[in-house]
Amino acid sequence: MTPIAHWPGEFVGEVFVTAVPPAGGEPALCVHGLAGSARNWTDLMAALRPRLDCVAVDLPGYGESPPPPDGGYSITAQARTVATLIERQGRGPVHLIGNSLGGAVSARVAARRPDLIRSLTLISPALPDLRPRMDLVRFPLMSVPRVGAWALTKFKTVSPERRVFNVLATCYYDANSVPKERFDAEVAELTRRDALPYSDDVLIGSVRSLTAESLRAGARSPWREAARISAPTLVIYGSHDRLVSPLMAGRAARTITGSKVVVLPRTGHVAMMEHPELVAAEIGVLLGGIPVGSDPLLGRTGAQNGEHSVAAAAG
Repeated sequence: MTPIAHWPGEFVGEVFVTAVPPAGGEPALCVHGLAGSARNWTDLMAALRPRLDCVAVDLPGYGESPPPPDGGYSITAQARTVATLIERQGRGPVHLIGNSLGGAVSARVAARRPDLIRSLTLISPALPDLRPRMDLVRFPLMSVPRVGAWALTKFKTVSPERRVFNVLATCYYDANSVPKERFDAEVAELTRRDALPYSDDVLIGSVRSLTAESLRAGARSPWREAARISAPTLVIYGSHDRLVSPLMAGRAARTITGSKVVVLPRTGHVAMMEHPELVAAEIGVLLGGIPVGSDPLLGRTGAQNGEHSVAAAAG
């Protein structure tokens, strides 16, 4: 089957935003992960219609968005960008959906600006996990001055086709399931980004920000902040995620009061790209439990009872 075309977009302030044609649904905003873009959400945005009118943002420096003027890629700075976009579009409160880096950003927005969030879905959120994992050794190394730039220069000696496949093999349970049209489009996009003068700085800056987040302690630590989330929340992990361990599901359920946590079988790091229909179905269950017209500042259904849920979806 030929995949659907990526959604059209336009600039809203300093960031590029793609959108499905409005169908009278509730507003939703999708936030991509490291080295991703708004295009990562194409299929999920379609699967969520007509219940949700989704838009997806290219974070500063990613996709079509230019880098931030101050060169800052901290999670807090990215969260500020997302909050500003919601306010600028006047669509809030929104159903906020984030993956990986975008999950960490979305969690911070939900914790600090609950007035902007109607529900929260985190897909393999990049919240700290200090257990050593071989797949992640390269990330702190990229944070070392000069080492990151050297590694990216060496990485670029590999053909774009091989680099795209390697990324897909890391992020998917089955990289061979990606349609050829999508694979070719990603090769073209990587080739375009290779020519941008700031592409390396964006990636290195983002990796450094994620590394710094893992070292934050006290009340400002990412998990302590996540505990402040009051919106109805769904957290999705992939059973075969090589970047964010599904073992973090238990911690997410304990931390975010009243959340539902799902581990999808035969799924990698980007569940919304591998299994958009399954993810849409789980989001539909989340939305079904939210009373129409409820105030986002009043908290989630079931949170008053301290309800937690960890579920494994059938597949």
